Amino acid sequence: MDTKSERHFALKSALKPVGAGVVGWWGGRPGGGKTDKRCVFTHERRPQGSPPHYPTTPAPTGTDGAPFIERRATQGSPPHRPAAPAPTGTSGVSTKRYTVLVGVLLLLLLILSSCSFPGVVSSSAQLPQVKQTPQSTQLPPIRFPQDEAAHNDLTEWWYYTGHMNATDTSGKVHTYGFELVVFQALRSDIPPVYAAHFAISDITRGEFHFDQRRLIEPNAVIPNGTSTSGIDVHVGDWSIQGLNGLDHLAAAMQNYSIHVDVQGTKPATLHNGNGLITYGLAGFSYYYSRVSMTLSGTIVDHNQPLKVTGQAWMDHQWGNFLSLGGGGWDWYSIQLNNNTEMVLYIIRGSTGQTTATYVGYIDANATNHLIPSSALHVTTLNTWKSPTTGANYPSGWRLAINDPQLQVALTITPLLKNQELITYASTGNSYWEGAVSINGQSTGQQVQGEGYIELTGYTHGLGVVRK
Repeated sequence: MDTKSERHFALKSALKPVGAGVVGWWGGRPGGGKTDKRCVFTHERRPQGSPPHYPTTPAPTGTDGAPFIERRATQGSPPHRPAAPAPTGTSGVSTKRYTVLVGVLLLLLLILSSCSFPGVVSSSAQLPQVKQTPQSTQLPPIRFPQDEAAHNDLTEWWYYTGHMNATDTSGKVHTYGFELVVFQALRSDIPPVYAAHFAISDITRGEFHFDQRRLIEPNAVIPNGTSTSGIDVHVGDWSIQGLNGLDHLAAAMQNYSIHVDVQGTKPATLHNGNGLITYGLAGFSYYYSRVSMTLSGTIVDHNQPLKVTGQAWMDHQWGNFLSLGGGGWDWYSIQLNNNTEMVLYIIRGSTGQTTATYVGYIDANATNHLIPSSALHVTTLNTWKSPTTGANYPSGWRLAINDPQLQVALTITPLLKNQELITYASTGNSYWEGAVSINGQSTGQQVQGEGYIELTGYTHGLGVVRK
């Protein structure tokens, strides 16, 4: 494939009974959690030049049962782009036809919503199963800044996590972790669907808070690799905007809001060597991260504005790909005070067995090293059981890597036990995503650090897998 437009893996979907095809989902790092009622779709190639046809999406709903679009509109947070007005005619026929069409569409979405389709994921990248060497492909390479913006692909998300510190007027130090993610899903002829999660880990108060949003944007502008203006995605008044690794994040919920700038201090890390993972007939995924970003700006904590500084991590993944249902993953982002970073993930199958492991190490010179999975050993030190979902999450880890490229022994500790997001209203799942502290040794030197860990699939009773 020689052009950006040929990236599309054309899909024609048809809902079938469970077991007849592949479970589709649209968000999160390595995948999405399996739901009790699964929507399954099959796929086939379409003639070249014909428009892609994607699986349908459920009607967005809020925690109060109201459609998410209407709920947000009543709260004074209109979509970023206005909805297209209904067509009108002198006879009124067009308006009536439009009304009927919308009614049928909403009915279809409500029927599908019982399947939690498209079964979004929990995090910054539907972590792909990859080989330990870059994969050759005819798909075009990632380009900056063109590929920072949205694409006409089945699944896409922009994912930010980080740590912030502030001092109030009395001299008291405040410490926070944060998560802000925006998902974009394209399905069939339905307008783009956007979902977003915003979370604050208030370490000083010992509290965790999150919010979620979901809406349809009929007039969304998707540059698909043709713009040099960078990221510009909104879900109501939550937004991510930026260019060339200098991004502005804005989000608000009860008692907390942020307006922060994050700036990459290293070039983007292209995962798997070239940032591209191909699945043959199953599709493809592009995936890069900005593993070291300085952070500055403002948090409003219970109506008290505080200047914050810190560091952040950003993931961007997009593509036309499908994944089997069930299973889950553990995803680690690690930022050490010796100016090195690591990204690790362990993917589990539906029975809890490890099916794939990825280890990436970014050295102080920003060189990305792929470490063999056999060099990684992770021990779970404790567990935490959610009082809300009953999920039994690992809580505390000892991580060891023994390879000629890297020798590491780290202890990773959650800064709060409860950092679980219950996001069924927006993305159809629940997961643990939280701020952690890190201590240990790297290449013979004592190190400290910060990070974020994402845990999915534990709601389904897979338990803790020790490697």
